[in-house]
Amino acid sequence: MTTSVLPEETADRFAAARQVADAVLFEGYVLYPYRASAAKNQLRWQFGVLVPPHWGAGSAEHSFQRTECLMEPRSGARLSAELRFLRAQRRTVQRRCADGGFETVAELELPDRVLVPWDEGVEERVTLVADISKLTGEGVTVPFNRPAREETEQVHDADGQLVGRLVRHSAEIDGRVRLTASELDGPYAAFRLTATVENTSTWQPDDTGADRAAALPRSLVGAHLLLGLSAGAFVSMTDPPEWARGAVAACRNEHVWPVLAGESGRADVVLSAPIILEDHPAIAPESPGALYDALEIDEILALRTAALTDEEKREARGTDPRAAEVIELADTMPPEVLERLHGAVRALREVTGPGPAAPDDLAPEVPGVRPDTPWWDPESDRSVDPVRDRITVDGRSVGAGSRVLLRPGLRRTDAQDLFLQGRTAHVEAVLHDVDGGVHLAVTVEGDPGVDIRREQGRFLYFQPDEVAPLEDA
Repeated sequence: MTTSVLPEETADRFAAARQVADAVLFEGYVLYPYRASAAKNQLRWQFGVLVPPHWGAGSAEHSFQRTECLMEPRSGARLSAELRFLRAQRRTVQRRCADGGFETVAELELPDRVLVPWDEGVEERVTLVADISKLTGEGVTVPFNRPAREETEQVHDADGQLVGRLVRHSAEIDGRVRLTASELDGPYAAFRLTATVENTSTWQPDDTGADRAAALPRSLVGAHLLLGLSAGAFVSMTDPPEWARGAVAACRNEHVWPVLAGESGRADVVLSAPIILEDHPAIAPESPGALYDALEIDEILALRTAALTDEEKREARGTDPRAAEVIELADTMPPEVLERLHGAVRALREVTGPGPAAPDDLAPEVPGVRPDTPWWDPESDRSVDPVRDRITVDGRSVGAGSRVLLRPGLRRTDAQDLFLQGRTAHVEAVLHDVDGGVHLAVTVEGDPGVDIRREQGRFLYFQPDEVAPLEDA
């Protein structure tokens, strides 16, 4: 049986994964400073763009994406698939003329915003539900079509007077989704699932010089797939069980990567996206809302957005409704929400929780080490003393108070160290790292800020083979 309506239980499971999928879909949709005039907003949509085949042949972008993963369906299981993508909708701005007609303009000034031409993104979905038994052999193919359309929105000023309009054009888009499955050899009741998404548009540019902007309205933007099993589980492509490693390595994924999605601990939903993610990706609970900026860092984006001038905010509000939401979010964010964005370390919480106490006979004392002090605290190991320790360099003893000649090695990554070649310095401490390496903390002779640096503990660090001992003053 094949249908296009998702079962209710699958729709609920997809809902948990869609929040992450939305971040993929809108990744890079509008970049800070959220204005159409910004240079980095001139190249739109960097991820998952499936272009028309006749245009993409000579470009770095592709007309298809292919997902392969392993699944272990139970008897009678059904597979649900949902393709999601953005459709570029080209918006032009028109001003009302004195004779009642309209003329296309570069911008339309309003008290709260400045309307400008822009390519908006409209979400589209294609769904498919099929019995696993229907996917073997030729599989199931679902073609889809989105016809061209034009919409008009009137624009009024603060007094309610008609001052212009927005005209939105959408080009025709054709595509197809194909699902096939083949059973793996061996004792495990597992299948290799192949899902391909193709842009099948017959559009061809009028001339060979047609640019990307001409192809975008006929492209599937941010295309990705949600896959769900009604009974059974998918196999992790990132960390497969031992029996599946060979079959996973033989899978061919092109322009996407599938990961387990949805609730942690479950394996019945897969997100195949044009951005490589880990299994069970999740939006940080501290995030106050979508900021759409590629590789977004919520705190700095919120602060910078709030610091835009009033004129810049007017243009951002007129660029796109989603950009207007970002401006509103930054302007109204409570201090406690902003403070929450400052950072969270989750990995440490997972591994440093209380554990069982070790028996006394399993925790022998180590000479010179204080077990009640953190390992990174110098007090934890009394066998080392940065101020009193000394090492031998070129047959001479070097420690705190020694004078040395600096000769940075070629392996140094800081280019400014080259300016210290041949300078003399005082050794302030001899330091040992956890890997057994030795480092000399030094201050440069003649540095007018040496007293402040010494008080603040701000030293330069060199390894023993990068200094030559000198006579002490």
